[in-house]
Amino acid sequence: MTVALMWEARALPGRGAELLAWTRAQELTARPLRRETLRAPQDRVLVITWWDAAYDADLPELPEPDAALVTRAVHRWRFESVG
Repeated sequence: MTVALMWEARALPGRGAELLAWTRAQELTARPLRRETLRAPQDRVLVITWWDAAYDADLPELPEPDAALVTRAVHRWRFESVG
């Protein structure tokens, strides 16, 4: 089964580039099948990782960034492939 973990954070105004750099520098304790980093308006950063694992597997995730960098807690979602 393929599981996708989504991690999304919103930087304080004008600090999107810093959040993006911080996100890219974060290493996971295991290597996913794929990892993609995206950005959007309002200084948002999204990271999606794909894993060959059960839906409820204990998988490594990106940590919370420093509270002084973001406007709110990170949003996290988990999805399983249906294709």
